[in-house]
Order: sequence, then C-alpha cells, then structure tokens
Amino acid sequence: MVLRKVIWNSIALQKLKETCDYIKNDSLQNARKVRNDVLDVTRSLCTYPERYPLDKYKTDNYGTYRAFEMHRLRIAYRVLSTEVKIIALRHTSMGPMDN
Repeated sequence: MVLRKVIWNSIALQKLKETCDYIKNDSLQNARKVRNDVLDVTRSLCTYPERYPLDKYKTDNYGTYRAFEMHRLRIAYRVLSTEVKIIALRHTSMGPMDN
C-alpha cells in the first residue's frame, strides 16, 4: 500500500476557513464539526484516495481528479504518485465555475 501525503491548495484551505467562519455565526459547535469532518476525511485519502468517484466536472480527466460531497460541501482533489492535492472546496449550491 502506498501512503500519500495530503496537501491542501491555499485557496481550498481559505474556502474551508471562510465556510467555517460563516457557520460559526450560527453555531460554533457545527462549525467545528464541519471543519473536523472535512479534515478527517481528507486525511484519510492518504491510504485509499480512489474511494471517491472521478470528478465529473473536470474535463480531460484521465483518472487523477476525484471529488466527493459532505455537509453540502464539494471537495475536489487530485491523486498523484506521492501525494493527494486538495484543489477545491465549494458549497454545493454553487455551480462548478462559480467562485
């Protein structure tokens, strides 16, 4: 089994922070849960990064781009030989080209 390092893109990490800051306005407990759940799941990608389906919004996807949804957030990532890069995080109500 190959263990890969999980690396967050700075923009995706900023989106996670902004999302949790927004949730915190209503509930600190929910903000912590979302943050912890997302970080736990992305950390687990180091052992089995192919568990989620190919990213249907990525054109020319030859099998390295994948995505999943949790807590109404869509997390996109890329599987490379030695690392998993978290490349995008957005709310599911946003279209794939929205920022």
